[in-house]
This record gives sequence, structure tokens and C-alpha cells, in this order.
Amino acid sequence: VAAALAAVPGCGPRAAVREGLLGAASHRSSASPATEAELPRVLVFSRTLGFRHKSIPDGIAALREIGAGRWETDATEDASAFTPGNLARYRAVGVLCGTGNVLDAGQQQALEGFVRAGGGWVGIHAAADTEYEWPWYGRLAGAWFLGHPKIQPATVRVEDRSHPSTSMLPEQWVRTDEWYSFRRNPRADVHVLATLDETTFDPGKAAMGTDHPICWCRPFEGGRSWYTAGGHTKESFAEPLFRQHLAEGIAWAAGLPEPKAALPRG
Repeated sequence: VAAALAAVPGCGPRAAVREGLLGAASHRSSASPATEAELPRVLVFSRTLGFRHKSIPDGIAALREIGAGRWETDATEDASAFTPGNLARYRAVGVLCGTGNVLDAGQQQALEGFVRAGGGWVGIHAAADTEYEWPWYGRLAGAWFLGHPKIQPATVRVEDRSHPSTSMLPEQWVRTDEWYSFRRNPRADVHVLATLDETTFDPGKAAMGTDHPICWCRPFEGGRSWYTAGGHTKESFAEPLFRQHLAEGIAWAAGLPEPKAALPRG
């Protein structure tokens, strides 16, 4: 797994990131857009059939703002958007705090085809609390949600500071959120970008131990998958570092180039 990841842009040295960012399917333009009308598009899907996060409107607003000038953001909770023809318009599909079984069989096939054609998938927070009965989605996301303690500060230990989505973060990133644990540790199948230090908060029954991944990425069946467990609180989407983290995670999944001006390290 490590050798395969090292060969994938963004899952190895920074030079490799820059050389391979434009590897999306041919029907998705890789040219730097000159006008707003030519910007690539990202679809944000936030349908919930279970718990409904109050932060969803804040998340959608933040995703629109951080994409300004780099991509256009369409937001929907209408699962009928998941058709092969419609998804072909997008470079990445983001699941923002979706919960429950939100897609039917045909819509699931459309997402599978989109990813296999080179599309990117982005999961934010409760994207891991979605589609438990769809094994392919579990592999795409990397792991399913198990539980969480109360909202509290914790230290995120950034393992890979060369990846675009974590390069701006400090090695020890202290922030407040609802800290997820997962049904399985995904490390064997994904490239872990950051973990939680369980000695810095009370995980309660949601403990995973000394290895508690909280953000990861991977190449997946022709496309790319990027997940971060942050984003439960409304305040998360106002945090400058969390917003940069999201922006570059989306850009990496979509195969878009990094900004011309390098992001400052945290």
C-alpha cells in the first residue's frame, strides 16, 4: 500500500503532487480557467436521512467561499443529481454531513462510474455516517463512523505536511470539534494524513487507542478519495486553517492545481 501511495500525486513527495495533479478523466478540463464561466465544478451533497447537522448551511457557505476563483460549487440534497450525465459535469463530488442511505441503486452506480472515470470524492465529517449497506462506499470513504465523545478541544497530530491539504497545518494542531472514532482503523488501505492524540482529550467509549486516524486520502478505482472527520460545529467552517484544509483537500481530490501563492505553514 505504501509503495502504491507514494506513486500517487499528493500521497508522496510534494514534487510528485505538482507533476500529477491533472490526472482526471478526459471529459473534465485540466486547463487553468480564464473566466468564471470556464471554472471546473464541484458538487456538494448534504442529504440526511438520519441525524441532521446544524452546521450544514455554514459548511455549504464556506465551501462556496473557499472555491471562489478556483471552482464553481453546486449544492444539493436532491439525489436525482446522481446520474452519469449530470456527474460528468463535475471534477469532484463532496458529501457534507450526509447521514443514512441517501442514494438508490441507480444513483449508487452513477457515483461508482464517476469515480472510475477519474472523478474525485470528498467526505466531510458525517460522510462516514452514510450508506452503511453499500460496501463500495465503505471502501471509498475508508471507514464508517462508530461513535464520538462530547465536543471538546483535542490535538491533531499531522503526519504528512507535504500533502496540499495538510501542508499549512502545524504538526500539533489544537482545535475543538466532535471527534469521531471508526468501526475499523483504515490505515492499511489509505494514506493517513493526520491522527488524534487521545491523551489530549477524553475519548470515552469512542477510544481507538494510540493510532486514531482522523484525515486520510487514497487513489481509488481510477479516481481519488479524501476524507476529514472535522466539521461538526458551525465554528469549524469559520476557522482559517480548517477552511484551507478543506480547500486543498477538495482541490487534490478534483485534480486541480495548487494556488500560485504557496499557503503559509501553520
